[in-house]
Amino acid sequence: MRVGIGYDVHPLVRGRKLILGGVHIPHPMGLGGHSDADLLLHSMGDALLGAAGKKDIGSLFPDNDPKYEGISSLILLTRIFQLLKKDGYRINNLDATLVAEEPKISPYVHKMKENIAQALRIQTDRIGIKATTSEKMGFLGK
Repeated sequence: MRVGIGYDVHPLVRGRKLILGGVHIPHPMGLGGHSDADLLLHSMGDALLGAAGKKDIGSLFPDNDPKYEGISSLILLTRIFQLLKKDGYRINNLDATLVAEEPKISPYVHKMKENIAQALRIQTDRIGIKATTSEKMGFLGK
């Protein structure tokens, strides 16, 4: 069994949609980034790549490559899955914790899990998504 850890941070910016787990979440701000900036999927992708001893998501899908501008992170996660599958890996389970003061994601978790399960060809009961806050401390709490 292999275990990987992924982590990602993107700034909140005006004029962008907020996409988490492949789900559009109504919010006055979105996440800044070259792709759709879905930090939940980016961190999951990095965890999977790390478990397999592969390069990180930024190396595979560089932010200076125009073909990835605005791309759905579900597409990137699917490509990561295909790379790992080709090398004989299979995913047992995946777990993530989102740290954010807002928005509340509980109404969207089921759809996020469905999106991730479809991209990774696993059952939704093998995916955990939780959320917490940083109690308004540090740069994540601002």
